[in-house]
Amino acid sequence: MSHVHIIGGGLAGLSAAIELAAQARVTVYEAGPACGGRARSFHDRSLNARIDNGNHLILSANDLTFRYLDIIGSRHTLTGPGLPIFPYYDLEDSLAWTLRLSKGKLPFWALPGGRRVPGMKLSELASLGRFLRAGENTTVDACLSSGQLSRRLLVPFAISVLNTDIHTGSAKLLGNVIRQSLAKGGMACCPWFPEVGLSETLIDPAIAYLKRFHGDVRTGVRVSAIEQQNGRARALETAEGRVELGPEDQVIMAVPGPVAQSLIPGLKAPDAFESIANAHFRLPAVVQARGVVTQAGFVGLVGGISEWIFFKGDILSVTVSAANRYADRENSELLATIWSEIRRALDPVLSQSLPVAMPPARLIWEKRATFAATPEQNRLRPGPRTDLVNLALAGDWTDTGLPSTIEGSIQSGLQAVAALGFRSALENTKS
Repeated sequence: MSHVHIIGGGLAGLSAAIELAAQARVTVYEAGPACGGRARSFHDRSLNARIDNGNHLILSANDLTFRYLDIIGSRHTLTGPGLPIFPYYDLEDSLAWTLRLSKGKLPFWALPGGRRVPGMKLSELASLGRFLRAGENTTVDACLSSGQLSRRLLVPFAISVLNTDIHTGSAKLLGNVIRQSLAKGGMACCPWFPEVGLSETLIDPAIAYLKRFHGDVRTGVRVSAIEQQNGRARALETAEGRVELGPEDQVIMAVPGPVAQSLIPGLKAPDAFESIANAHFRLPAVVQARGVVTQAGFVGLVGGISEWIFFKGDILSVTVSAANRYADRENSELLATIWSEIRRALDPVLSQSLPVAMPPARLIWEKRATFAATPEQNRLRPGPRTDLVNLALAGDWTDTGLPSTIEGSIQSGLQAVAALGFRSALENTKS
């Protein structure tokens, strides 16, 4: 049986490992103390609570993600409204509203009647068509019509999906996401997120699944070099010593782009990055929301720093995308601003008032959370194949056609598996 060595225990590496578990002997090398990369949970001592290092919404259209969850048996750990509903609060206009998408493909939600974005005009829907037709060099702002649909929905959506500002973000990448979600109808856009934590949904069940197939997951083991010979990866230098690769052994490198370039000099990869900031607030007790917010479990914010507020027991967790623009601000200032925005947004929907004084809080910066999803950076993304016949690439920074998302990470792992000649859910893979 072939032995596949997977370097990196994030979602891309675990996706590949899960796909290979029944086909090959699998060893995963993860440099950190735990697998998961940017999608993991941990106990934070300052809050004395278990938190996620980020927040992620999974849409019902993310077929590969749900397939992955079904294989490892953790779909039931997700929570969500089960309907395509998105509660929002406009901080500039002090307006609470809820987007309720039509279940089918026809955009009945955009007609007058309380289901659409307040103040939008039907003519603004032309923006969606422009995204679907966008070329390689088109930026997001070039596709937007002026109006409330853009300000209250499309701009926040673009920044959240691309983690890049609208003036430089790739309209084509955003169009690919729209094509796989909103263009399929509202029921493709039902939002889901882990009820307990990212690790409990995406990571721990995957490791347990691999162990059932005798997969070897080695944490705290960094691969520092890959020896090449005659167009093949010949050996791995690890913290535990040298690993010789046999003639049937293969390698999937599922590490961040800069790490991949250090292991394979000359490799083309994106070289500009965007950060994400996540703020977590520990409340004295679990907050009780009312109405649609209770059903959804989150609120989207417009017109401020905060983008999404997630309700997680006595933790309120806030996401700030494309956070490079706030890098020169003090953490204490950002937390105070975010807390002020939370109080304003949630005051109309909570059964109790939030305290004026900010509760214990933690701000987590992912400095290189994603590649900058610009047309220029998108062109630098390599496919899964490399010049080494027994080595393939995986990672959300590789050429998946999607921005850096959970779906893209899982897709990249499947592309790498296919590139090495194994069975994969993807029949074709980019070279």
